[in-house]
Amino acid sequence: MKFDSLVKNEGIGKNYEGGEAFRMDAYMELYTAVVASTLSATTYEQPDDRVKRISELVKKVDAEFVAKLAVYTRTMMNLRSVPLLLAVELAKVHNGDDLVARTVGSVVLRADEIMELLTCYQWRRSAADGYKKLGHLSRQIQNGLGRSFNNFNEYQFAKYNNSSREVKLRDALFLVHPKAKDDNQQAIFNKIASNTLDTPYTWETELSALGQKQFDSEEDKRKAFSLKWQELIASGKLGYMAIMRNLRNIITSKDMPAEVINEVIKRLTDKQGVRNSKQLPFRFLSAYREVSRVDSVWTQSIMDALEDAIMISADNIEGFDYNTRVFVAADASGSMTWSVSPRSTVRYYDIGFLLAMMLKSCCSQVIGGMFGDIWKTINLPSGKILSNVEAMYKRMGEVGCSTNGHLAIDWLCDEKVVMDKVFFFTDCQLWDSNNENASLRKSWKKYKTIAPKAKLYLFDLNGYGQSPLSLAEKDVYLIAGWSDKIFDILSAIEKGSSAIEEIQKIQI
Repeated sequence: MKFDSLVKNEGIGKNYEGGEAFRMDAYMELYTAVVASTLSATTYEQPDDRVKRISELVKKVDAEFVAKLAVYTRTMMNLRSVPLLLAVELAKVHNGDDLVARTVGSVVLRADEIMELLTCYQWRRSAADGYKKLGHLSRQIQNGLGRSFNNFNEYQFAKYNNSSREVKLRDALFLVHPKAKDDNQQAIFNKIASNTLDTPYTWETELSALGQKQFDSEEDKRKAFSLKWQELIASGKLGYMAIMRNLRNIITSKDMPAEVINEVIKRLTDKQGVRNSKQLPFRFLSAYREVSRVDSVWTQSIMDALEDAIMISADNIEGFDYNTRVFVAADASGSMTWSVSPRSTVRYYDIGFLLAMMLKSCCSQVIGGMFGDIWKTINLPSGKILSNVEAMYKRMGEVGCSTNGHLAIDWLCDEKVVMDKVFFFTDCQLWDSNNENASLRKSWKKYKTIAPKAKLYLFDLNGYGQSPLSLAEKDVYLIAGWSDKIFDILSAIEKGSSAIEEIQKIQI
């Protein structure tokens, strides 16, 4: 089934900026809304509005697609909140089989997500039915969580047994009533019920315990923490994400032995470790920026290691050879300056620049740049993804803060440059700030007379449900998300598939 053929052209409308836009069909809109969202405020949409839109879209599409999309968003896009919301919304509109239970079992991959899903269920049920307390749990949600309870050991439960949660682990146990798979699991359930889970060995608990000790001097305290970091690294129990989050602490610990730093570098650049870590690319950028501010003899080595790590993520991008001519345009407009979540320093333009530079690193014939009030070509060397992102960031002021994406295509037309693939990394809220009735659609139509075989790929970084071109148009494609896995969709499109078809292939 070719979903592209089902996309309805509802005519040219307006986006949030008043620019020319096409509405997506329900499948594409739901896909873009969830894979490019942390359910936080954006320039044009508040969290509650995004949730309401997702809820309405769930009612308009096939239930199995919602389930597969939830699994895709959790396992491929590595997002956590949105897949749980999809499972809850699915439970509100679907029954009669175990689809919801299987979906829950596939998206709850950490012990704390049991409690998060129940909190989401309580919130959405309260919003819909006026209930203030969690109760009358959906049987399929209950069955799915029952299976999930048997996927975690005592350490995993204890690690996330946080008393400040809205729904406590003990509450979840009594609500779900999971049937233990064996006697050992039942013993764990009994400990949850009696609040006697063993305190887990984690880097957080180890450092917390050390911080509560009294030291004779600051020097003694410093040495103790340095030794503790050495112990944690040597133990092998410090996960990939934990290492990245604590690089600053590690390299600022004085007297840190070279062999310990070398072990950190080895862990950071291990190919299998990078792939198994399932880190979103912008996590590497956050770590890179944090480390770059540290005055340490190890700073440069760690920055180089992070460059190697992000390059590993780009290694598997397919569809490019020495003869492929590529044009990469990144959106530097004002709407892209919002943070992806309240606690994050990463902004939407960071994600756009980063994905653009990852793509650029795979190409031999490439022209790249950014657009705002104007289009500007920016030439950067290959081989350094993160430093290139920083270079792009420093030059944002050169293009202004409008969203005149059409100027990038106009430049290709004016210069008569023939490209095979044109990539836009944007929130799709394009408009003509010069009031000349220009648009990306019109510029692309003109460019196709110069380069009839060229293909346009829109990477939607915010999921507002609008596209600057009709997705029914030949050689125009839209992909959404922040993970390097979006390039798998790109590869699938090259083989005649689509984002929706790839999601439909998922087995639950």
